[in-house]
Amino acid sequence: MIPTALTIAGSDSSAGAGIQADLKTFAAHGVYGVCAITAVTAQNTTGVRDIHEIPPAVLAAQIDAVVDDFEVHAVKIGMLAGPAVVQAIVACLARYQFPQVVLDPVMLASSRQPLLAPAALDVIRSTLLGRVDVVTPNAAEAAALADLPVSTLAEARRAAQRIRAMGPRTVIITGGHLDEREAVDVVLDDSGCDELRGPRIETRSTHGTGCTFAAAIAANLACGRPARASAELAKQYVTGALQHGLALGRGPGPLDHFWAVNR
Repeated sequence: MIPTALTIAGSDSSAGAGIQADLKTFAAHGVYGVCAITAVTAQNTTGVRDIHEIPPAVLAAQIDAVVDDFEVHAVKIGMLAGPAVVQAIVACLARYQFPQVVLDPVMLASSRQPLLAPAALDVIRSTLLGRVDVVTPNAAEAAALADLPVSTLAEARRAAQRIRAMGPRTVIITGGHLDEREAVDVVLDDSGCDELRGPRIETRSTHGTGCTFAAAIAANLACGRPARASAELAKQYVTGALQHGLALGRGPGPLDHFWAVNR
């Protein structure tokens, strides 16, 4: 059986992030990708120009349509937009009990424009985090979720503890924005707190890095790997995608999602 992963996220006109990055990542891992769109964005590598939130009933109908036709082995959730979208997703997670759910709590675009309505943050804390298996915030997102400063490894560990108390089994705070010479991710799960270390890649091709990391974890989970191993493999995959970043666009360019396939 071909493993199948569902991405629930926003669109990206430049195809470097969101749904498009997720589907490319799934394909690069040999996983069949299906999707439900939470919001349509007018976006390129230089910024977000407009956002249209999909009505919650239409979002739920997309998820229903996929589940009626496919066995979903893992779910990756990305851009959530507003609280009504979060509530619709929570209802679907309760209804379908997917085997593995990964949340990338997208709050800002690569160009720093907000992608999450402030009112949605409390709904994520109170209802969504308790229904996901893995959550992958960056430093700023972890700070918002935990209501703590996050700029060092010690602060990331404290934030991970507070976020894990909200329900997810595995918390991974990505280290791209931490004050470290390496890119160090903090991982907290049942076995304790650990670090995933990798080189800090000097490149302007960083558009969609967080989406790609979370999607790679979901793809590995869909293939039956445990969460810790999935995170380690995702770290390696994203490092390679950054090293082979594409010189496209006038802003932060996209990663090369097929770097391992094409070489």
